[in-house]
Amino acid sequence: MDIKNFTLALEQIAEEKGISVEKVKESIETALAAAYKKDYGEKGQIIKCKLDFKTGDFKFSQIKTVVSENMIYLEEEEKDEEKVRFNPERHIMLKEAQKDNPEIEPGQEVETELVTKEDYRRIAAQTAKQVILQKIREAERETIFQEYKSKEGEIVSGIVQRIEPRHIYVDLGKTLGILPKEEQVYGEFYKPGQRMKFFILKVEENPKGSVIILSRAHPKLVSKLFELEVPEISQKTIEIKAIARDPGSRSKIAVFSTAEGIDPIGSAVGQKGTRVSAVINELGGEKIDIIEYSEDPEKFIANSLSPAKILEVKTLPKNKAVCFIPEDQLSLAIGRDGQNVRLAAQLTAWNIDVQQLEEETK
Repeated sequence: MDIKNFTLALEQIAEEKGISVEKVKESIETALAAAYKKDYGEKGQIIKCKLDFKTGDFKFSQIKTVVSENMIYLEEEEKDEEKVRFNPERHIMLKEAQKDNPEIEPGQEVETELVTKEDYRRIAAQTAKQVILQKIREAERETIFQEYKSKEGEIVSGIVQRIEPRHIYVDLGKTLGILPKEEQVYGEFYKPGQRMKFFILKVEENPKGSVIILSRAHPKLVSKLFELEVPEISQKTIEIKAIARDPGSRSKIAVFSTAEGIDPIGSAVGQKGTRVSAVINELGGEKIDIIEYSEDPEKFIANSLSPAKILEVKTLPKNKAVCFIPEDQLSLAIGRDGQNVRLAAQLTAWNIDVQQLEEETK
């Protein structure tokens, strides 16, 4: 196959792959010039290639910069940043250049056509093929990068492909994602072939392609799963105002209704608990407390300590709050290892102090 056929093939796939034909043309010209210089040129030469995509013909030329006497320095002179060391392969003196073009000025370029070798067409076709394949790979990587970059903060479904000590590689369909150790859930087991949902934490680009960092531990994984299961959330009639999570163990989400007559907790739970159960199953049995958000801090704090019943909340300066609780509700409010009150504090952004309400003396 000759270079003309390669250029025709490029035009056919350019639109499909989102490749700029002009940029590929420039890359092919640069590669052809470099290959020509390697095979036939001299050290220091600047070789330029001009490729006609319609005919497949190409021409080579040598570029020299026009310099005057005061623009060059001799080898024995001290180097001057504003001057150049004369190289006959890269420079041409002004007087010499003016023989062909009396109007040429210092700093301009002179282009001299070179003889195109007969046996170079095969080399050129091979070079063009390599450049085109490289550009196709680059375009595909860029497409994947842009696609997943736009999905940062969303969730995707993937299949666990390979498990390593520090990373788990996940097949996302078009590319692989990485689930780092710190974004895995303690106690959650992963096995090859397992399909799961992941939160796209960030998408970065490096010389080898896109790096898609996934998470199973991020709090937003929970809220995004609820968006999938609860139409009222995706329709904006119910909002998730805040979320606090102890990955793999327990989460609390605060929901709020923006429309009259819609029960935010009931909508999130679903009929017979189907909606919340779907989220719990995806999270491997993680417990979820759904509480109602309130603009009233005292009410919001009381709700956040669910399932415990709170008698009274007093708010103090510097976002501190004291919650008075009956004796039989105290351990429930605090939770195992202080988990319930800790998550409530994260959810409300208040420093919560739980105190047992003293019984009145008889």
